[in-house]
Amino acid sequence: MQQQVSVITLGVGDLGRSRRFYTEGFGWTPVFENEEIIFYQMNGFVLGTWLADKLDDDMQRQSMGGTASLALAHNVSDESEVQPLIDQLVAVGGTLLRRGDAPPHGGFRGYVSDPDGNSWEIAWNPAWMIDPKGYVTFGV
Repeated sequence: MQQQVSVITLGVGDLGRSRRFYTEGFGWTPVFENEEIIFYQMNGFVLGTWLADKLDDDMQRQSMGGTASLALAHNVSDESEVQPLIDQLVAVGGTLLRRGDAPPHGGFRGYVSDPDGNSWEIAWNPAWMIDPKGYVTFGV
């Protein structure tokens, strides 16, 4: 079976608030949006932000509430880009979880959550190359 992820969908409480975080914070452009969902074309997959109650309906599950123990990551090309991006994301509605610092395993990283509590690691790792299309290669 092919190793790939096609779509990651995040449940959100307020689509407008979420849109501001992703468009003004990260600078991403939606490729589709309606009153329930917004899709962003990423490098090889699609990220969706969908009203949480509509996502629960689609999955036919009861709302689980709370946040899952996971973090999405956005890698940048240089250590100096980490904290300014975190600051920008906080300025448009994100919550600072951890200021940028150097972990014991190397690189530089910090954490911010979107307005719905979805956690994002903003990271620079000198061993991970990012090509011009934004594809990250593990441990080059």
